[in-house]
Amino acid sequence: MDAVTMPPKNNQKGSQNQTRNANQNSIPSEDFDIRETSPALGGGRGSGNDKVGTAFDLVEQMHYLFVRVVKAKELPTKDGNGTPDSFVEVKLGNLRSETKHLKNVSNPEWNQVFAFLSDRIQAPVVEVLVRDKNRNGDDLIGMVVLDVMDVPKRVPPDSPLAPQWYTLENRRGDKVRGEMMLAVWIGTQADEAFPEAWHLDATTAVSGDGIANIRSKVYLSPRLWYLRVNVIEAQELQLSDKNRQQPDIFVKVALGNMFLRTKISQSKSTCPLWNEDLMFVAAEPFEEQLALSVEEKVAPNKDVVLGNCLIPLRGVERRIDLRTPINRWYGLEKHVVSENGHRNLVKLNSKVHLRISLDGGYHVLDELTNYSSDLRASAKQLWKPAIGLLELGILSAQGLSSTKTKDGHGTTDAYCVAKYGQKWIRTRTILNSLNPKWNEQYTWEVFDPCTVITIGVFDNCHLQGADRGGGVKDSRIGKVRIRLSTLETNRVYTHSYPLIVLLPSGVKKMGEIQLAVRFSCSSLLNTLQMYSQPLLPILHYLHPLTRYQTDNLRHQATQIVSLRMSRAEPPLRREVVEYMLDVGSNMWSVRRCKANHYRIASAMSGIVAFLQWFNGICTWKNPFATILVHILLLIFVAFPQIILSCSFLFLFLVGICNYRGRPRYPPHMDIKLSQADRAHPDELDEEFDTFPTSRHSDVLRMRYDRIRSIGSRVQTVVGDLATQGERFYSLLSWRDPRATGLFLIFCLVASLVVYIIPSKALVVAVGFYLMRHPAFREELPALPLNFFRRLPTRTDSLL
Repeated sequence: MDAVTMPPKNNQKGSQNQTRNANQNSIPSEDFDIRETSPALGGGRGSGNDKVGTAFDLVEQMHYLFVRVVKAKELPTKDGNGTPDSFVEVKLGNLRSETKHLKNVSNPEWNQVFAFLSDRIQAPVVEVLVRDKNRNGDDLIGMVVLDVMDVPKRVPPDSPLAPQWYTLENRRGDKVRGEMMLAVWIGTQADEAFPEAWHLDATTAVSGDGIANIRSKVYLSPRLWYLRVNVIEAQELQLSDKNRQQPDIFVKVALGNMFLRTKISQSKSTCPLWNEDLMFVAAEPFEEQLALSVEEKVAPNKDVVLGNCLIPLRGVERRIDLRTPINRWYGLEKHVVSENGHRNLVKLNSKVHLRISLDGGYHVLDELTNYSSDLRASAKQLWKPAIGLLELGILSAQGLSSTKTKDGHGTTDAYCVAKYGQKWIRTRTILNSLNPKWNEQYTWEVFDPCTVITIGVFDNCHLQGADRGGGVKDSRIGKVRIRLSTLETNRVYTHSYPLIVLLPSGVKKMGEIQLAVRFSCSSLLNTLQMYSQPLLPILHYLHPLTRYQTDNLRHQATQIVSLRMSRAEPPLRREVVEYMLDVGSNMWSVRRCKANHYRIASAMSGIVAFLQWFNGICTWKNPFATILVHILLLIFVAFPQIILSCSFLFLFLVGICNYRGRPRYPPHMDIKLSQADRAHPDELDEEFDTFPTSRHSDVLRMRYDRIRSIGSRVQTVVGDLATQGERFYSLLSWRDPRATGLFLIFCLVASLVVYIIPSKALVVAVGFYLMRHPAFREELPALPLNFFRRLPTRTDSLL
């Protein structure tokens, strides 16, 4: 397929892309390989499979200084009258942050937690200052100064440290009026206060709404259902033109932003009949309404609404099997403009007959089936108990490529997103670091071992507040997929995975991410039993959806999930969700075509190798091996009952021999398998092109010619396959009477020979004939092949 790549001539930009791609391909392939690491997990309490199981035993311990500001009392004002607008400032060296402002409260309560990473503590004391926003000049009410060396340590599962009252002091150390309740301790990321704490190394660079965008968060995607609308018929429709004898009537159904319509009814009357299914994706808690309209096509670009109706989804029947849902008649309404110009909603005598159901027996595919993370049905009644637990420790990243510039230096504000099943997690954002350390651990229940967890790394571009309207998008840094079935049970995998992205200029390594993964199962028998179960719920096989319906419904599901996630706080943005769900991965790509071609060739390599080996046996390249095969043939003919047992024993021995060379590492993104290291710049430009295209006509003409060249090859291969099939059917079709007559005579003679000669002797004769010595062979094709190639085909009937 490389021969069909035709770059545009006299294209300076294309030559520059080729240069960049050549430079990229010069990167050693080892840089894209996975590496095993040995981090000090769980604070170094154990290693390998002997590690002590704790809540955070898959990450490295990071110590933090926590300051909980609870409340204050009896705070004075500057003039002694009224109440202060108080807030608290926590200061440690150059790091500082503030609580929220409370107006006109004498006994304010904040209950906020601040965290300092112990590696960044450069001051001996931590200062907690109470200030009054209304004061001019010096706004200090009082302060508490604590020595960092005297702060106690706390290790969960110890109970939270009880806060204490501290008397406020002024800058000279004299006591002033007022007290403040504080709790100060040193803990780790396992502390329950860690997720809600304000990290001062981050809040000093981020303010306002941007603080919410840097915190870690757990999201749950909505539970999705397939909504089946069976449009049966309509009655007593009031046509726009009563003199029209054969109206073209159809039904349009809308759910949210998705519109589907039926075909035009073949019964040209006021009582049209369709009996057509329309499929939608609906999300719990089913707040939307199903909008249905019956319309008449009166002109090529003009449709007239004959009636509408709104159907709430909360009252729609839910089913988990193939039983027929209840059919109902729904009355239609129509907006009519009165004489005074007002639009009034008028109920009509027209009705539409529908069957509407929420099909919970399906699994709504929002991911590709090849690497789906959840295969359960929508209805909870069909869920089976979990078979195990998946634990993921997101440790750190190394050597990230800079995505932005600050103070003249390249930097990245990186965070991770992991998705498995309905649970999404987002780590906190590490600011201004090309080697961020997260050390966060998360857990998922596993219902099927043949599923995939996806981990993506992104650059946070929304540090100055929420930008829900779009515009700036979080940059992709890379993605990792781990299939659970490739993991050994109860083993901790600690590896550094390359973060690879495909850009219009070529493949690029954006850094590495270090992960710790453990898959543990409660019952090995239940896990092994899953391999005998259908991959998808049984309704996918009893009442399967078409390929068009599956693709359309997956598009709807990804749009719903993206919308719901973008409405969370902090939002998980659309570009992040679409990248994690591989939206657009089914678009045309020459690179993917090449990758699939080589995948097929690799899958067929075993058969090709066997045919090459057998050809060597038949041509006596190794006489000793050929003689052994002759002896083996005689043994199998004499004792045919051992053929199957020997075959299975051979497969068993091959598997045992392959055990020593089994894969030790989880699979990762392979640039060679993806053909990313050999992709031509113009092929990548076509892959990243928008749909519809935004390129110039000359580029489109060149790409069209390339697709025609590829299509001609595919057309030739398909035509050859059709030719061989037609020759096979022409053996008995009498299209060539002489050939059919010869074949019938051969069948008659062969039936007598097979009946008279024992089958064992016949097998030995055929085997010895195929493996005869080259001295008894001819270079010409065999007689059966000559006869088969002369059979007629239908190619001469093609235009």
